[in-house]
Amino acid sequence: MTGISPLQSIHKKGLFGDHHKKSENDLLNISEVKNLSIFQIFHYKNSKINTNNVKIDNLEIPSQNSKVVSNKETRILWNAPNTWLVISEKENLINIIKEKCDDKNFGVTDISHSRAVIKIKGKNTLEVLKKGSPINFNEFKINSCVGTVFHGINIMIDCIDDKNQEFNILTLRSFGESLYHHLCDASLEFGYIGV
Repeated sequence: MTGISPLQSIHKKGLFGDHHKKSENDLLNISEVKNLSIFQIFHYKNSKINTNNVKIDNLEIPSQNSKVVSNKETRILWNAPNTWLVISEKENLINIIKEKCDDKNFGVTDISHSRAVIKIKGKNTLEVLKKGSPINFNEFKINSCVGTVFHGINIMIDCIDDKNQEFNILTLRSFGESLYHHLCDASLEFGYIGV
């Protein structure tokens, strides 16, 4: 059975908003990120294992709040105390995680199909995000993440690249369409490309 992506029926490709006489480099890009494996890892209180010694896909688990560690295929986001999100394009991610995180010390939950992930990038991305979220984005840097709201929808923002203003925004699948519409609506004044 083939999975249906959360935004399959509503994501539109093309030019939208105020794009007249603007270079495509000046427009925002909005796309759905598909085919990701997303796992939530929780470190049990009574565990004897120190998470500083645990590496997943050769990445140390971040110990500071709102931090992200990454390589080309995998990102580990600090989600809450003793809780992380591991996001990867690798199909065998569960095997990689279980090799390092046994069920006596960690709770591992596959949340891949319960999340919608929207990528937004371009020079006005921060202005779009400021329209719906109370976060101070002026201090938001590469490999930072934060749980917040956007127009009342709970989201996780992951800063992929602060220079090019590239962000992945994760939300519950059931809120994916609403979040997509809010982001697109907030992007109209700058013009955007649905990719």
